[in-house]
Amino acid sequence: MPIAVVSGASSATAEPSELDPSQFRGVNWARPGDNFVDAPLVPEGLDIADSYDTVKAKAESVYTGFESIGVNTVRLPVNTKSVGTPWWDAYTGAIDAATAKGFKVVLSYWEDGASSNGRIIDMAAFNSMWNTVADKYGTNDHVYFEPMNEPRGYGAGEWADIAATWIADRPAIPRERIFVSGSGYNDEVKSVCADSRLAGTYLSLHHYAFGKGPKDYDGWVADLKNGLGDCASRTVLDEFGAPMDDEADTGFDYNDPDSGENFVRYLRADTDTVRSLGMGAIYWPALGGKHQERPTYDYYSLFALEGSGKDLRLTPRNPSGIDRLKHAWGLDAG
Repeated sequence: MPIAVVSGASSATAEPSELDPSQFRGVNWARPGDNFVDAPLVPEGLDIADSYDTVKAKAESVYTGFESIGVNTVRLPVNTKSVGTPWWDAYTGAIDAATAKGFKVVLSYWEDGASSNGRIIDMAAFNSMWNTVADKYGTNDHVYFEPMNEPRGYGAGEWADIAATWIADRPAIPRERIFVSGSGYNDEVKSVCADSRLAGTYLSLHHYAFGKGPKDYDGWVADLKNGLGDCASRTVLDEFGAPMDDEADTGFDYNDPDSGENFVRYLRADTDTVRSLGMGAIYWPALGGKHQERPTYDYYSLFALEGSGKDLRLTPRNPSGIDRLKHAWGLDAG
């Protein structure tokens, strides 16, 4: 779509037509209990006492499981309590294992705990964190940078200013390796899409069923497109998810187009829309996440983690949910 001229805008280095969001077939690997913590971020299966070599070996096992369903992208969290610490030295093993496998890695900043209220509470620490990350991975074409996840503490214009400043402060990072989050809870990308200072970057959108009333299939398609606008050619849906308990037990059959379940209608609508519009899709989560509905795992999680030490194995929770992801990624017959 045409990019509106915004006062003070800088010239773009890549046009949206050069971007290919459909190349991102991904999942999130998160911390048990979610990533909003005022502490180091340790994804499920890793331990803060792990060395670099141990993290890398564990991550290789996890990525083998991800790769088995067609994943080529992993979204990993960073925060100011992780980067630049001894844990960061070990955690880079998870990034390096991914890039060695040929995966794309999206590094996204989670603010430091719920008390931050969706804002960057220490801009100096924020910039120091990103400068450390950029110094290490700025020249690695497999690594992408998402300056902030769900910038819900800012208005759309204020968030666009912060994102534009982040880009201007790091001119060596190609725009096509930057994900600019939509405003709020990544609810809409129309505002950042229209800002010429952000041209040439990918945009990230989040879309969930929770917090909204039930809808039919067409209603969920319309709800997703309302946040997307005309910006599909730049947009990756880098968080979306639904309950993935065993379909033979208490779970849903996401392959049933006639299902009366709201979550089934939602996930089918999202995955169909991603595919039809040529978007990218990164599911939340593959591992880790909130322990609210279930005491020991996030019931949206795609996999159960088994094994111990470096010998980790993944077992899919709901094969029909994985079928829908493959559909979104264009890995089925359509």
